[in-house]
Amino acid sequence: MELSGSIFRSLQKISGKPNVTREKEELLCYSYDATGNSYLPDAVVFPGSEEEVIRILKLASKEKLIVVPRGAGSGMTGGAVPVKGGLVMVTSRMNRILIIDENNFFTKVQPGVIVSDIHTRVEEKGLFYPPDPASSSVCTIGGNIGECAGGPRAVKYGVTRDYVLGLRAVLPCGEVIQTGVATAKGVAGYDLTRLIVGSEGTLAVVTEITLKLLPKPQAIKTMAVFFDSMQKAAKTVPGIMREAVVPRCVEYLDKACLDLVKDHLSFEIPESIKALLIIELDGNIDRVEKDAKKIKELCLSYDALEVMVAKDEIEAQKLWNARKALSPVLYKIATNKINEDIVVPIDKIPDMVQITQNIQKTYGLKVVSFGHAGDGNIHCNIMYNKKDENESKRAEKAVDELFKATLSLGGTITGEHGVGITKLKYLPLEIGATQIKLMKGIKNVFDPQNILNPGKIFH
Repeated sequence: MELSGSIFRSLQKISGKPNVTREKEELLCYSYDATGNSYLPDAVVFPGSEEEVIRILKLASKEKLIVVPRGAGSGMTGGAVPVKGGLVMVTSRMNRILIIDENNFFTKVQPGVIVSDIHTRVEEKGLFYPPDPASSSVCTIGGNIGECAGGPRAVKYGVTRDYVLGLRAVLPCGEVIQTGVATAKGVAGYDLTRLIVGSEGTLAVVTEITLKLLPKPQAIKTMAVFFDSMQKAAKTVPGIMREAVVPRCVEYLDKACLDLVKDHLSFEIPESIKALLIIELDGNIDRVEKDAKKIKELCLSYDALEVMVAKDEIEAQKLWNARKALSPVLYKIATNKINEDIVVPIDKIPDMVQITQNIQKTYGLKVVSFGHAGDGNIHCNIMYNKKDENESKRAEKAVDELFKATLSLGGTITGEHGVGITKLKYLPLEIGATQIKLMKGIKNVFDPQNILNPGKIFH
């Protein structure tokens, strides 16, 4: 249904005139995400409380108005893009850290809290929230819940869903549900918490999140390992994971990545270097020192040219800043990119490296690879010019081949970015018709009118 003047005025009464807009310039700001795909909403609302979310959704349910929940818009698959118009609901005003319970190791937060703010606040109290996506300085925890975000530390600590103890959420009809617990254990009924985490805002609007925390690690050691070939670096990763040492991060950057971020680093990279592994260890001081020595010896046995250990926190941070700067600087290569977050078994990483090189040669497009090699999650960026019809067609064929190869290796088409709109057509390649039917049935139970973020995950 169209957003009429009377509905708009009702929204103004709920959230206040300054917090509702339909000015075209402002609608444009909330029409796209990091994919660059843009669809203009009819209006944007910024609720300031759970009560406002309830009233907005009750109004939307009554008027059959589409509502698209949105965090910071940093998603990579179009999950927060209003493909069918309607009302975009931005949670940025709901940005409070409500509780940090140091005795029971949990925090309660609102969905609009920036993830890096959670890291900072809990670490001040000697605690640790592990998930750390590359966009942590801008992305919101609500968005992380919607996509089940991961990040470099997932190899040791897991992803967002592993730290969500419970949720408060509002169903499309306006009813509130409380899922999960604030305790270490709880198996009362179906796990609705895990069902909502990763559902890309299609089932409910999350208004409060209870996150599990860990003790802050005593020591951290960051290492840069250099190789003269991508294959050697790729073969080293499963070698590391076979050891009795589990690093908290094993990141992989290819030659194209190194050329792009060399100005961000505190050291020179010789031309002979074709690949870099960033390895990070944490834990007890003595254990970290022993593990670092063991990892260094192992990397050298896999023909690493050099293993550099960050001298201090500042040098380590520069290394991570370079890694996190990669996504935006890719546009120096081409005007457009298709960023696919494929995952393969870690012993298949060398095969996937070879496949991406073959795809690059076959389609004449630059393919830049980096990512969380420790858990097999590689970000393959196919660089092209969208305005060039021939390049666009080649890029699409390259994606088809990439996903086909990923699945043939026993992998998945998305590790942390979700399906959104960009992977709609590929989901049936991985998930059978029966499972998709079940998922659609779940969507129908939560949202029988299909007003909450329609057009995402499946048709």
